[in-house]
Amino acid sequence: MGRRARPKESLDTELTDLPPALRWREWMGRVEAVIFASPAPVTREVLARVVGRDCSIDRLIDDIRDELRGRPYELVAVAGGWQHRTRRNFAEAIRAAIGAGNDGKALSQTEALILACIAYYQPINRSELSSFFGKEVSRDTIARLRALEFIAAGPRSPQLARLIRK
Repeated sequence: MGRRARPKESLDTELTDLPPALRWREWMGRVEAVIFASPAPVTREVLARVVGRDCSIDRLIDDIRDELRGRPYELVAVAGGWQHRTRRNFAEAIRAAIGAGNDGKALSQTEALILACIAYYQPINRSELSSFFGKEVSRDTIARLRALEFIAAGPRSPQLARLIRK
């Protein structure tokens, strides 16, 4: 015996059976849940799908922000939408908890330029990098970028000498 498919229920966005205060709290909970669950900023159009027609999303966001005062995270406007973000003053605690404290990942200007060049011209090898910069790119620099897991070995670009040889 197979299971019967449930009839698809549509979300009651108007919530007319609730008193105004409870309706507002439900809308706040829905909006906060949608923003919390999303890996990307949530736009006004997406939030409008879970609240009533007469709901002011801006006022709702303001009320959620007020409730989050004093919490380690906040609701911020980002890229045309809203997203939960950890407050800056908790950055050190987070780094310590995940073991990402001062682990030497700060790049020198030369390393940053080499990394940018690799990202733009990949696949590229060390000799091509050296010709691009007009000076020898150290094996140690490449090894450090690999150790920091910024770069890895990948496909090789076809070179003229390789194409001619049989």
